[in-house]
Amino acid sequence: MIYLKLFLSFLQVGLFSIGGGYAAMPLIQYQVVDKNGWLSMGEFSDLITIAEMTPGPIAVNSATFVGIRIAGIAGALTATFGCIFPSLIIVSILAFIYYKYKGLSVLQSVLSSLRPAVVALIASAGLSILQLVVFGDEKISADAVNWLGALLFLTAFLVLRKFKPNPVIVMLSCGVLYLLITAVIDYAVKI
Repeated sequence: MIYLKLFLSFLQVGLFSIGGGYAAMPLIQYQVVDKNGWLSMGEFSDLITIAEMTPGPIAVNSATFVGIRIAGIAGALTATFGCIFPSLIIVSILAFIYYKYKGLSVLQSVLSSLRPAVVALIASAGLSILQLVVFGDEKISADAVNWLGALLFLTAFLVLRKFKPNPVIVMLSCGVLYLLITAVIDYAVKI
């Protein structure tokens, strides 16, 4: 019975959490804390923190965590499958429609018109991250510039464009360089 309850609870989360992980948080809270009482509000806060820190979508990570907490490995698998099941169905239907009608000029026109919007969304997210790296939480001003972050961003961008290395290696290298440079600067200031 608990497996069915886990599946149905996270099926609702997966079905109605349109807008991404942060939009799913109230739904997860309702199912996990308010309706079923599986976690306290403090435990739910810890759950969201863990779900954000681990790779993957917040809703799926939350389903896995709650499932394992309530019913072990089988509960984790059941809750996770309930969360991803609506997406599996919707994507499968869309893929079927796409492959069946991909030759239609109307479909190609719709997809062509969506490409600039997708690029704009990705660019907007990238610029928001760049603003956070360069200016932190401060307003945009010359006094608030994190010159080291800006330099590392520019270096990483140029290295990625020119040499095309593995992006993970570039990200890790930037993190290590940032830590080393700030440690040297802190040490030099103390002397």
